[in-house]
Amino acid sequence: MVRHTFAAALAAAAFAGSAFAQKGSRASHCPADAPCGGLYNDCGVGAFCLGGCDVTTSHSIDSCVPGPVCKSGKYPLSSLDDVQSIDKYLGDNSKINWQLQGQPVFWDDKMVLTMAEGTSGTLIASTFYVWYGKICANLRTSQGQGVVTAFIMMSDVKDEIDFEFVGTDINNAQTNWYSQGITDYTQMKKLPVDGDTVSESHEYCIDWTEDELTWSIDGTGKRTTKKSETWNSTSNRFDYPQTPSRIMISLWPAGLSSNGEGTIEWAGGLIDWQSKYMQNNMYVAVVSDVSVECYDPPSGITKKGSKVYKYTDAKNPTNNTIQITDDYIVLASLENTGENPGDASKSSSTSTGPKPTKTAAQVPGGNPGGGLRGDTTTTASGSNPSETSGSGSGASTTTGSGGQSFDQGTTNTGAGVVVEPGLGRVGGSALAIVVAVLGLLVL
Repeated sequence: MVRHTFAAALAAAAFAGSAFAQKGSRASHCPADAPCGGLYNDCGVGAFCLGGCDVTTSHSIDSCVPGPVCKSGKYPLSSLDDVQSIDKYLGDNSKINWQLQGQPVFWDDKMVLTMAEGTSGTLIASTFYVWYGKICANLRTSQGQGVVTAFIMMSDVKDEIDFEFVGTDINNAQTNWYSQGITDYTQMKKLPVDGDTVSESHEYCIDWTEDELTWSIDGTGKRTTKKSETWNSTSNRFDYPQTPSRIMISLWPAGLSSNGEGTIEWAGGLIDWQSKYMQNNMYVAVVSDVSVECYDPPSGITKKGSKVYKYTDAKNPTNNTIQITDDYIVLASLENTGENPGDASKSSSTSTGPKPTKTAAQVPGGNPGGGLRGDTTTTASGSNPSETSGSGSGASTTTGSGGQSFDQGTTNTGAGVVVEPGLGRVGGSALAIVVAVLGLLVL
């Protein structure tokens, strides 16, 4: 969903020591030297082979690391204790529940997603997958034209369930679902919110079973879709989300001039980077916690263990072609893949990882948290962070150049880079950022 201009992508790739990502598709798979097909069809190694690795576009079905199984629980997002940036995470989710792109700050034991001009915003994605369950998030959205807050479920083969919040409509949540990347915006339905989505925190829940899907707000079911209503006689299958999915919560810039006209119009217009809704040059959204209740997997599936969900058919990825196995894989470095994971126990450090030496892209960039909206889908290199409050999670940041533009959807070329995403060109100390966010939150 994200695209650099050519000059910006070239500069970022040169800075990070990474080449342009190659492309894969269901008809033409990723090459052996960059075997893993990312969420938006870019090919690479390392992080491309973890969350978001699409078996239908990858070099082989074994290129992708199988997804860790669902973990019921309540996950307070009050610190970086169980969060790790995408360029540090190698697949060990025993202590890390969230993967990060961007630079959040923390206020009142809550995670504040930030978005400044020239950045991709902020995205957190679960390191585990949910294969049916009830997933709830307590959050406050951002406000302003072109600004979108999203709480979605996304599978590696692009099944998707959405709560989206457009910054010009703070009284409604937009809901939709897609099957294997086929977008149908006519299915979108707005759900009213008591009060507004910005000044008050609300609980948004996705109750996803094998047979039906319900969206609820503050404990009240607002919309239900039945699987039986989604039969597609052309493809001879149900157009219903049915594959293990990650939880994604994001703040992302939909209203950029480089985006498609339809995307900009949907987002309420071009982003105003001098908006009264910003402070210290940032838009913000606030997430306090996420809760997950895992449901039983489909009856009749093959179980050869209990640790991961593993696809068995790259051409027909449905809930009938997934096994639960013990093929749990942790990569030794960002140079490795599911086919060649290396020995993680001999890796020098799973928190920092080795420096990149290969030309294949190792980290998908940008912010895919907006899902599959738009006419084209790509990745771009992530901007460099400016500050950190420090954490053992490996989410420390450095200073560098940013400057991104975006293009929603499925065909344009992007570049994966080996840098930790973040606020890019935003200046000021972490304390100044926190103070500014506090001021914005109490308005």
